[in-house]
Amino acid sequence: MDATVARPRRSFFAYASALLGLLSVFGVVCFHFPELLTSREFRAVYNEGFARHLLLVGLVAAFILGTLAILRDRNRRIATVGVGSATLAVLLGGTNVQFDSIGATPYSLGLDWFVISLFFSALVFVPLERYLGKRRMSPLRRGWRTDIAYFFMSHVLVQFILILVTASTSTIAGLAAFPALKDAIQSLPVWAQFLIAVFVADLAQALLHRAYHNVPWLWRFHAVHHSSREMDWLAGSRIHFVEIVLTRSFVLLPLLVLGFSTPAVNAYVILVGLQAVIAHANIGVRFGWLEYLLVLPRYHHWHHARQQDYVDVNYAIHLPLIDMLMGTFKLPRDQAQWPEEYGVMKLETVPQGIVEQHLMPFRRKKTFDTFVD
Repeated sequence: MDATVARPRRSFFAYASALLGLLSVFGVVCFHFPELLTSREFRAVYNEGFARHLLLVGLVAAFILGTLAILRDRNRRIATVGVGSATLAVLLGGTNVQFDSIGATPYSLGLDWFVISLFFSALVFVPLERYLGKRRMSPLRRGWRTDIAYFFMSHVLVQFILILVTASTSTIAGLAAFPALKDAIQSLPVWAQFLIAVFVADLAQALLHRAYHNVPWLWRFHAVHHSSREMDWLAGSRIHFVEIVLTRSFVLLPLLVLGFSTPAVNAYVILVGLQAVIAHANIGVRFGWLEYLLVLPRYHHWHHARQQDYVDVNYAIHLPLIDMLMGTFKLPRDQAQWPEEYGVMKLETVPQGIVEQHLMPFRRKKTFDTFVD
């Protein structure tokens, strides 16, 4: 008799239903408490009608996919979570929750930003990675729970991050003001400002990025990001809160000092969000000469390679030109060549879980019994 134990097959329908059902509950709660749970900055991007239609789509899909999974006898418990969560969302009011005009509050959480961002990111990148992925890998690969927790933290706390970044940069930018330079930059077309802003910001971030790798106390924070043992669109979310604030402040400062216009800065922010996800994604497309013009998945994957030859290369986030100027550019010419393994060189130096990883840089302890393996 074959001693091999067959692993239960995971149902995409069941897990999709669970995700949509839980997101639907979060969406309904946002409708109940918009002042506290939705971000003022993000509310300007969408309207109430869009949010209600999106919630309706999520509810219907959660019910249908969960029911199909149950009928197919695939992961019934997970499917029941999806159907049950969608039912709870309906009982809480569903798309019919009414609210008055949203008042101003000194702070709020970005739960709406988390829900909408996760929904569309998964909708785009899960199919892309399934059909164009370099590695055959489940979306529920090892470490996905930790990464989804980081995704939740960075999105829900978006306003607090903005407050900290603004506080750390506005005073310095004001003291270092150069009116003539600002006027000269703002006289340029927005597209030209955008291109210059990308170069300036990427140079600043690459310099800080290299410091993360070479200054021991900074590496303790950055090691969290490099602890991911699998690379996909969600892996880029694993960033220590201190690093998020420090990096965004360091990158935003030169943009404020040089006086780029708001549209140019906003365009750069959109690029950062897109490229940060794409660079970590499990997409094995051969981009040819574009790999030497833009930072694409294979380029950044080599930066994450658990390989001694690549521990001090490929720091740019947007433009390989930055690494070429810094002397840190390294990419195999064979486009079929990808890293065999990812993660920090010493696995035992980074513990498992978002809480332990956030405490890790502040502890004297250098190794852990339970680590990211």
